[in-house]
Amino acid sequence: MKLSQALMLAALLSTPLLATAHQHDTGTLHIDAPWSREMPPTAPTAAVYFTVKNTGDNADRLLSVETPAAGKAELHEHLHKDGLMKMQQVPSVVIPAKGEVAFAPMGYHVMLFNLPRPMTSGEHFPLTLNFEQAGKVQLEVPVLREAPGNQNRTMHHQGH
Repeated sequence: MKLSQALMLAALLSTPLLATAHQHDTGTLHIDAPWSREMPPTAPTAAVYFTVKNTGDNADRLLSVETPAAGKAELHEHLHKDGLMKMQQVPSVVIPAKGEVAFAPMGYHVMLFNLPRPMTSGEHFPLTLNFEQAGKVQLEVPVLREAPGNQNRTMHHQGH
């Protein structure tokens, strides 16, 4: 086999690994595409986004989140109330049976507080999701300069 053929074969074989690198399955839950946006050096907080799909016949609940990358991690949501956008902490998020919940800008998200330093594009950090039924799910969250796949969604998470 020629070197060029060997390199082509290696590239083709590694493609499925790259495609599933940001997917996590546990039982009937599938967590897809976790990410966090690179924040300005003065920002004391950051947010994490992902999608949770439940293929099971029973709902599950995301009860809490934790990471060594921040002093505190909380579940939050944005609400449109009285003509204003408000952010508030939520005690849990229901993942419906045969449904999905997107953790995305201007919706549900994970807030990271008391960051020891700003996270920059290209870094990764661990995040543990604690579900009522599925238990603990460990994610590896990449820090990105922009939202993946959609530049129109790149709104900075400021004012926290």
